[in-house]
Amino acid sequence: MAARTKKGKFDAAEIDQQLQQIHLLDTSSTSENLEQLAPIIKNIHATRQQDAYLRTLKQLTESKEAEIQQICGDNYQDFVSSVSTMLNVRSSTNNLRDRIVALDDSVNQAGRALAEKKKGLLKAKKAGTNLDETIEALQSCLRLLDLVNRIGELIKQGKYYSALRSLDDIQYLPPNSLSQTPFFNHLLSSLPSYRTQIKDAVTASLKTWLFELRNVSRQVGSLALEAMDARSKRWTARKEKESQMKLCRLGGAVELITYEKVEYDVFDNDKLKVDFKPLYQSILIYTALDMLEELQKSYQADRKTQSTLILSSQLSLQSLPDLIEEITGFFIAETHVLQNTRGFRSQREVDELWEGVLERLNSSVATELGSESGPEVFLKVKESLLAFTMTMEGYGYDCHRLHDLILLLFGNYATLLEKQYSSTFDIIVQEDDTAPIRAETKDSLRAILDGCWLPPSSVSSLSSYDCPCNLPFSQTFYECCINIRNFVEKFYQFVEGVSQHHRDIDELLGTSLDRLMTRHISDKIVAKLNQSQGLSQISQIVTTLEYFEMACGEIEQNLASLRSTQRGGSIRLGSRPAFTESIQLALKRVNEVISGKLEGNFEMSDFEWTPDSSSGGPSLYMFQMIMWLTTNIDSMSLQDVYKDSAYTGAIHHISDTLMEYLAGSSIQQLNEVALTNILVDVDFIDQSLRDCGQSHLSAIFDPLRLIVSIPLNNNVQEYLNPSARQASYASVRPGELAALLEKLARCGVNSRNKAERDRGERRRAEAAAVARIAT
Repeated sequence: MAARTKKGKFDAAEIDQQLQQIHLLDTSSTSENLEQLAPIIKNIHATRQQDAYLRTLKQLTESKEAEIQQICGDNYQDFVSSVSTMLNVRSSTNNLRDRIVALDDSVNQAGRALAEKKKGLLKAKKAGTNLDETIEALQSCLRLLDLVNRIGELIKQGKYYSALRSLDDIQYLPPNSLSQTPFFNHLLSSLPSYRTQIKDAVTASLKTWLFELRNVSRQVGSLALEAMDARSKRWTARKEKESQMKLCRLGGAVELITYEKVEYDVFDNDKLKVDFKPLYQSILIYTALDMLEELQKSYQADRKTQSTLILSSQLSLQSLPDLIEEITGFFIAETHVLQNTRGFRSQREVDELWEGVLERLNSSVATELGSESGPEVFLKVKESLLAFTMTMEGYGYDCHRLHDLILLLFGNYATLLEKQYSSTFDIIVQEDDTAPIRAETKDSLRAILDGCWLPPSSVSSLSSYDCPCNLPFSQTFYECCINIRNFVEKFYQFVEGVSQHHRDIDELLGTSLDRLMTRHISDKIVAKLNQSQGLSQISQIVTTLEYFEMACGEIEQNLASLRSTQRGGSIRLGSRPAFTESIQLALKRVNEVISGKLEGNFEMSDFEWTPDSSSGGPSLYMFQMIMWLTTNIDSMSLQDVYKDSAYTGAIHHISDTLMEYLAGSSIQQLNEVALTNILVDVDFIDQSLRDCGQSHLSAIFDPLRLIVSIPLNNNVQEYLNPSARQASYASVRPGELAALLEKLARCGVNSRNKAERDRGERRRAEAAAVARIAT
């Protein structure tokens, strides 16, 4: 390509070269190279060389035309012949074309009929295709309608999950000819209503099931309590066979380890069958509907309402067993649901219902028992609550509230039981005839001894009695022992089976027994003792009190073996010292009665204090008094030590009374003969004491003998000697001796006999001298 000018324009050679390249009339080319013309024209306009290009193009055209003319001139004959040939060809072509046109018309006529037939065939085929499509669409619609209709039937049959799956099948059908039809869209729009129907139907089924479950809850609870009772009886029988398990409670570690579990389903047995399918089906449907939370809330609300209805009215203690059965069945069902469903129920929800029911139950039971005064009612309530507690603990429920209630009831029960037996003991003591209990036969003797709290040695000794016989103790002891045994049994009967014992339960029993035995046996016996005047009655009371004191030891041993815990150790009853004290009071009462009788004898005596001569023997009143004393004391059924004490008290009383006569103010005057008679009476008493084996009591009269011997032996001057007085008359009090001498002096100075008057004056002087020693 030629070089451009400085202004970027092409020269004539360059333009000619570009036009030559176009080859517009290139005979070897089947197409015109017009695409090369565009950039040339663009360059023409860009360089403003239109005129130059046109001139060049004109020159090129003229040169090409000259070439054509030259070629045509050289080949003219050939061209003419070619034209003639072409004309012939053209004529032939026209003829051929006419024939073709004629043939085409003929073909067109034939084809038109064929086309009409084909058109009819195609139309028929199209109609057939449309019919097929319509039939297929209708069949599809019918299948859908049948599926929808089947959904309704499944709902009626209770096959809710199958109905729900069918709905999902419809909703997620693969795209087809119906997918975009109004019919299909209408069908899809109706699916939510079917889901609502399924939800309503399954909800209604669940409501019905909940109502039926509530109706059978009592029977479920009854079966569960019966199963626990059977288990308790098996364990009790085993404890009786194996003594080492005596302290092992039902439900404890030992019992649980050795428990041979008997499979028993309270919901599926010969007596009852409870189907949980409606609940499981509801959970499945609500889960599929993605509405499980709504079902959970509804179920919790329904169960809460049912739990409230259990205690909707005021509790009657007679209906407590039925109520407990219903509560038991209710919560066993809750446990079954909790264990057999995953995530549907939470432990917190069940515990909420459980705590609410227990709170109302505890309050109602406590209120109803507030007006009860019979411990038997408390015991029946406890048995119902204990069976309920053990059963529910077996199902994993927290029963500490029930244990607290049972312990609260136990406190009230113990108080009422103590009050009941207080009245019983009061009546027994009051109605006792203070006579030995009599056994007519060996069987009755054995029954009495078995009922009494006696050590083996006493039982063995009393069993050897020949019947009929009188036993040492009275009816009071036997009946009180029986009732003490019953009291202990009833006391422990309440806490039997209770897993959480009161920490001071044994001490509480000991305290109650102490109060009963002290206030209502010992104190009541003492009160009766103070009203008794007969020595035989009092001695019988003493013997009975001794057996009560002995029984305390046996009761302590028995309580130690019955301890509700395994702490070990001994139990001491505070009532034993009370009985010991009562025995002392009874012995004191013996002395008081004897002293009273002796005092009465002294008051009724006609003893002569200024006799003219000696009586020659004991006075009549002294004889009678001593005979009464020895006869009554020896006949008392008391231990020898107590008899010795009675003799000692009586002799002291006689000695003190005689001393009071000699030195007191009751007798104003007496003579030496009266002193001699007193010594005769004292000698008679000494002899009587020796006869009944009480000779050691004679020393009680030594001060009396000594004080009488001083005036009788005229040893006043010796007494006035300090050393002699200290050595021989230490037991003689100067004041008493002065009073005796004054009485002798008073009798002497009033005598008509001068010698006696002189002796009286001497006695007065001696009395004054002795009185000075006393001061």
